[in-house]
Amino acid sequence: MNRGFVIMAQNTTSVDYVKCAEQLSNSINKVMPDANVTIITDKLLPYGDLAVDSDWKLINDWQVYEASPYEYTIKLEADMLIPRNIDYWWDILKEHDLIVSGTVRDYTNGISNIKSYRQFIINNNLPDVYNAITYFKKSDKAEQFYKIVRNIFENWNEFKSNLTCETSEIATTDWAYSIACHIMGVENTTLPNFSEFSFIHMKQFINNLMIDDWTKELLFEFNPSLKVNTIVQEYPFHYHVKSFSNIIGEHYGK
Repeated sequence: MNRGFVIMAQNTTSVDYVKCAEQLSNSINKVMPDANVTIITDKLLPYGDLAVDSDWKLINDWQVYEASPYEYTIKLEADMLIPRNIDYWWDILKEHDLIVSGTVRDYTNGISNIKSYRQFIINNNLPDVYNAITYFKKSDKAEQFYKIVRNIFENWNEFKSNLTCETSEIATTDWAYSIACHIMGVENTTLPNFSEFSFIHMKQFINNLMIDDWTKELLFEFNPSLKVNTIVQEYPFHYHVKSFSNIIGEHYGK
């Protein structure tokens, strides 16, 4: 089975996403030594960097479909780490053409229903999905999905005019994926009964924190795997606070 993890990584003026991606790759290989991992940097984008003069690189995300060298792909955001083996995911995902994660967890590993960051989705009655973990198989359906995502990014003002949002609303990858899931049908793009296909999201309100930077409020250690407030992290860990990548580097390689 030709399968692997793909990480989109384009540096900005403030974040070294390539370094984050390398650390994520190291974390994958530590718990799944035989896993294939490909990091997609600027030079590997099939259509080049479409945001060469901007730090807003999300517009390039749709290129992941063609950029992936695998028949079966799990796309991950760069500022994550994988704390344990998730090979079993493939057995379930391989039966589908495309699945976008619809479940997030807090650091206790429990499913979170906090919607503080999802007002755009709520206002427009869109599927509550997260692009941070997306699976796709090289197929007509997955190709169609990414063509729609491309169209949304390239024609955002037109899409936005038919949505409930501020005129200043910016196209994010989550918004684009949510609209694309709506267009293609949630039955074709999500898998609600597979809640294991999820990740821990370290944003403030999801974790009932006082401040945005969780590293200053919660205790954490690698002993040997990541623990937060003594709790072993059991799911892909979206650390959100980019400075945490420096700490990860000490444990998963620089």
